[in-house]
Amino acid sequence: MPEPIQTQPSGAQYPYLAELNQAQREAVETLDGPVLVLAGAGTGKTRALTTRLGHLLVTGRATPGQILAVTFTNKAAREMRERVAALLQRPVEGWWLGTFHAIAARILRRHAERIGLRSDFTILDTDDQLRLLKQVMAAAGIEDKKAPARAVLGVIQSWKDRGLTPDKVPAGQTGGLGAELSGSRLLALYRAYQDRLRTLNACDFGDLMLHNLTLFQTCPDVLEDYHRRFRYLLVDEYQDINVGQYLWLRLLAQGHRNICCVGDDDQSIYGWRGAEVDNILRFETDFPGAKVVRLERNYRSTGRILATASGLIAHNKGRLGKTLWTEGAEGEKLRVRGLWDGDAEARFVGEEIEDRQRKGLALSKIAILVRTGAQTRAFEERFITLGLPYRVVGGARFYERLEVRDALAYLRVLDSPSHDLAFERILNKPKRGLGDVTLRHMHMLSRAAGVPLYEAARRLVETDELRPAARRSLADFLANFERWRGMIDTVPHPELAEILLDESGYTGMWMNDKSPDAPGRLENLKELVNAIAEFDTLAGFLEHVALVMELNEAEGQDMVSIMTLHAAKGLEFDTVFLPGWEEGLFPSQRALDESGLRALEEERRLAYVGLTRARTRAIVSFAANRLLHGSWAPAIPSRFIDELPKEHIEVESDSGLYGATASGYGFGSGFSQNTEAEGTASERWSPGMARARQRGMHRDSFIDVTARVIDSPSGGGFGKGNRVFHQKFGYGRIMKVEGDRLDIEFEKAGRKKVIASFVLPAEQAG
Repeated sequence: MPEPIQTQPSGAQYPYLAELNQAQREAVETLDGPVLVLAGAGTGKTRALTTRLGHLLVTGRATPGQILAVTFTNKAAREMRERVAALLQRPVEGWWLGTFHAIAARILRRHAERIGLRSDFTILDTDDQLRLLKQVMAAAGIEDKKAPARAVLGVIQSWKDRGLTPDKVPAGQTGGLGAELSGSRLLALYRAYQDRLRTLNACDFGDLMLHNLTLFQTCPDVLEDYHRRFRYLLVDEYQDINVGQYLWLRLLAQGHRNICCVGDDDQSIYGWRGAEVDNILRFETDFPGAKVVRLERNYRSTGRILATASGLIAHNKGRLGKTLWTEGAEGEKLRVRGLWDGDAEARFVGEEIEDRQRKGLALSKIAILVRTGAQTRAFEERFITLGLPYRVVGGARFYERLEVRDALAYLRVLDSPSHDLAFERILNKPKRGLGDVTLRHMHMLSRAAGVPLYEAARRLVETDELRPAARRSLADFLANFERWRGMIDTVPHPELAEILLDESGYTGMWMNDKSPDAPGRLENLKELVNAIAEFDTLAGFLEHVALVMELNEAEGQDMVSIMTLHAAKGLEFDTVFLPGWEEGLFPSQRALDESGLRALEEERRLAYVGLTRARTRAIVSFAANRLLHGSWAPAIPSRFIDELPKEHIEVESDSGLYGATASGYGFGSGFSQNTEAEGTASERWSPGMARARQRGMHRDSFIDVTARVIDSPSGGGFGKGNRVFHQKFGYGRIMKVEGDRLDIEFEKAGRKKVIASFVLPAEQAG
């Protein structure tokens, strides 16, 4: 084992410590025993962690091989390695620094035979895992159509994330996947899948940590060896670890108990992928006598941004507590902007960015942070119109996403049956028994007869070239297209797009998919329908998309960043836009329905992450109504807006849209205290308040986010037959009145349901 690195005599002053603030220095110099470093956003967490690593080596407390440092990403591990080398002015060799999976794989290869593998085992990627699981399911007589392999794999991986081998899954947690796959059969598949992996001398990513746990729990001599080896453990992003990683760390820390975990309970936002915020909350219980160091001095944001973020996150009950502060400028107030609809929101953001650009701010210092990927489309469309360069960080541009491309292919075939590439793309998606053999026959006939694939398919179903099952499936597929094509002149094209995606089974394919990204794909499909509704014809929409997709991103160009709040963690920008702060969108109704109060607190942490990405300027916005499935629906401002400290925010209204402006919102007036109960937003409010919020008004004092308020309980004073004007849909005539809801036949937009306060008498619209 190499000698300890000694660059200065014991007890000497270490120059690098002078660069730290008092809390950071405490985190670095508290070397013995368990330490939890609660590092707030922008508080120099990485500097403290890497300096602690270097300090251990410089002081001779440990050799490189006696330190285990665990990160979540290879990028973080690389940055840590480079910073320590810079501090020591020399590279460090022989230490254990890497991601959870990398360290676990390294340990497993050293002891593979103890759990029934060879040291040259293969690590399967997702595609190989699915292929293997499908084989196991087929052997068990389970059809992929009835119980999708991706959904089964998702359940298996969730068990592995919790450190559960097949024999340890509690009877009450077997669940199941509907009527087709009971919990007992699902558990049997897990067992068969694991047996098959061992036969192939392979494991998946979940196995790396799971096999480590088995190794440590069943081979005490191996665990003791690592207790002797690792004198110090350092863990980054501790708030994001899952149960399996937590158990693994606890076993390793039983040796010297010198474990230092760095994290922020207020930034735990990955519960959907297995992260457990409770792990960091119970650190002091798990490690009695632990030292807790709070890094609260922020080096990134202005005082008002920090005060706003701190005021918001204080509403969470499941937190250890800290308050960020800065010695920097107080800065400007956070702006809260209410707008008519999503298009108006995109126009507002675009105009603000152009204004900042004219004042000399680089586009790369501006970001738009959205709750869901589907929200990016409106901004992408607007920026293309304005000629503003942009990039979508952490994902494809809207029209380049897999599910959107698939849906567009369906629509292109509907619009033009001769579109061969589109037809080939959707032929067997979702799977309908039309594989390579069928496609090969179609191509042969297409080339021989000089006809498109669609026509070749039509001719094939009239012959005996294909197997009966494939012929029937292809005939049904073509018949559906003919039926959908016959609806073009009678069914509005957004509605027809929905019908096509539903009846083709494409929407159902993603509804049955249990992978974490499936809900986002479904949201993108809904947003695609919204996009179609903005065009007079389907052909016009498809032409627009073709032009949009021709615009390529220029290398090295100064660009605005658009990304989800999850993708923004760890980043910072001068100006941050936070659109879509509306109930159901943010916080996500789907998350609340699935996990209740626990999800609400994670959604609030996500809002906190968004606010703390901003250095000097943050702008929150919401819309009065949103386009959902081609129809407009009133939107309710997010409860998080109520929770922003009113002394640090500035509420704005657009005089071009709003008829009346009061002194401001009723922030802090008590709404946030009543939002922990389950139920919809309207159920949490009294009926009168709910109606007010649906019309864009806020509790006591409010901003009217409609064109005009007509305060009447029955149709806003309107009656059947009245001619009216709507800012979005234009002129129309009222066909039906139900309370404050109107059915209006618009001259250009067709029949729509709207709220009475959204329209004006036609004679007043001039």
